[in-house]
Amino acid sequence: MITDAQFNEELRLIISNAIREDVGDGDHSSLACIPANATGKAKLLVKDKGVLAGVDFAKQVFEYVDPKVLIETHIHDGSQVRYGDVAFYVSGSSQSILKAERLVLNAMQRMSAIATKTAFYVNLLEGTGTKILDTRKTTPGIRALEKWAVKIGGGENHRFALYDMIMLKDNHIDFAGGITKAITKTKEYLANYNKELKIIVEARNLDEVKEILNSNGVYRILLDNFNYDDTRKAVELIGTTCLTESSGGITEETIRNYAECGVDYISSGALTHSVHNMDLSLKAV
Repeated sequence: MITDAQFNEELRLIISNAIREDVGDGDHSSLACIPANATGKAKLLVKDKGVLAGVDFAKQVFEYVDPKVLIETHIHDGSQVRYGDVAFYVSGSSQSILKAERLVLNAMQRMSAIATKTAFYVNLLEGTGTKILDTRKTTPGIRALEKWAVKIGGGENHRFALYDMIMLKDNHIDFAGGITKAITKTKEYLANYNKELKIIVEARNLDEVKEILNSNGVYRILLDNFNYDDTRKAVELIGTTCLTESSGGITEETIRNYAECGVDYISSGALTHSVHNMDLSLKAV
C-alpha cells in the first residue's frame, strides 16, 4: 500500500490542480464586488442524510487557499448526519471562503456519498468476518479522496494504483502464457528489481485455483464471478494457504451470501463508481 507521505502528496496535488482549474487567474465574481479586506462567516449545511466525509479535507483546502481562515468543526468525518445539521463554520476573508467553496462542496458531496454507501455495505456484512474492499474503478484525478471516503465509511482499501501491489488478472495471465508462467515471471521480476510487493492472482474457475495453489508466495486469490457453490469449494481448497477475495457483479442483494461462503474480502467497484452525491451547501451566516 502507499505510504502516508505518498497519500498526502496525492491530496496536495488534488487541491492545487483543482484550484488551478477552478480559479485560474482569479475569482473575478468575488474580486468584482467584494472588497479585499471584507470578512465573513459561512456554515456547511447538510441537506441530506448519511455518513459525513471530507471535513478534514475541507480544512486542507481552506488552509491552502488562505491559512488565516478559521474552521469551527461541529461534526466530524464518519458521523451520521441528517437534514439541517451544520458540519462546521468557516470564518475569515470573504474572497477566500468563496474561492474555496466549490472545491470543498464537490469533494465533500462525493466523499460523503461514498462513505454512506460503504457504511451500508459494511452493515450488510456485520457478523460474517468478511471485509469490504474498494477497487481502482475511481474518478480519474481524485482517487485519493474516494479511497479516503471508503475508509471513513468503515471499508478497507485495495491497492491504490498499479505501483503498490501486483495483481495478475485474466489478461495478464493470458498474455503471459498461463497462470504458472505469470506467477513465475512475477517472482523473478520482483527479485531482479528488489521490490517487495504483495501478489494477488485472479482465478476464473476451480482448476485455476488449484494451479495458483501450486505456486508459493501468493498473498491473495481473487475469485472472479464464482457462484456460491464454487466459492465455498474454493475457500475450502485454499484453507489458510492465502487470503481469499470475491469479486465480479456482487450486489447488495448477494453480498452477504458471498460473505457466508467464508471469503476474507469482497471487493466492489460500486462503492466509488455508482453513488449519488450527498446534498450539501455552504451558506453565509
